[in-house]
Amino acid sequence: MKVKRTIGILILMLGLASSSYAQFGVPNLLKYDKKPFHFGFQFGYDMFNYNISSKPDLAEYDSLMMINTRGMSGFSLGIVTDVRLGKYFDLRFIPGLSFGDRYVNYTIRYASGTEIVTAKNVESVYLDLPILIKYKSSRMLNNVRAYVVAGGQYSFDMISAKKKKAPEGGEVVLKLNPHDVQAQVGVGFDFYCTYFKFSTELKMSFGFLNMLVPEDNMFATSVTSLKSKNLQISFIFE
Repeated sequence: MKVKRTIGILILMLGLASSSYAQFGVPNLLKYDKKPFHFGFQFGYDMFNYNISSKPDLAEYDSLMMINTRGMSGFSLGIVTDVRLGKYFDLRFIPGLSFGDRYVNYTIRYASGTEIVTAKNVESVYLDLPILIKYKSSRMLNNVRAYVVAGGQYSFDMISAKKKKAPEGGEVVLKLNPHDVQAQVGVGFDFYCTYFKFSTELKMSFGFLNMLVPEDNMFATSVTSLKSKNLQISFIFE
């Protein structure tokens, strides 16, 4: 439901932006696209989650019934460096920080028949280093371009719990590796305003690496793979 609401907000904002900036008159920023470099900044609204795989048979864990994940919203900030490769292609480097939480939920049934969901909260502050290729259309309505982006990203979790010790007598901490490598793909629109270019972008990231650190406890051994999956809506000013 949150994802559908997020996509709906994006479509609404695209409509408002296009009605404001896509003028039918003289094109704005006529020399902009011929410049070899562009710089700017990016604000992002993020939905952080995991692709999770658990053991096919949880019978060896007497009380564990089901494992799933719950995504949470966050935000990101980035600095844009754009290099012109040609009329329709750009190379983009957008280093930044992203902040967000995720939950791994374990449904446990006790001998009394009572079911309790134990949630392991994973807090993250990522240093993101994405490199993307941007393919853009010709200008539409004089001041609008559609585009697609694709590439990869290295992320480092600066508050990773890999080496964090659980408090004595306290809950088990779910430990994750701080390093992640992701594939990214997205779509967006460029709006040429009078003095700057404004862009809205919807992008998905899919992690390649299993983030889970093996440990000798039910919460770690019952999961075979835990990979990042993020949705980001970006607002970019150049």
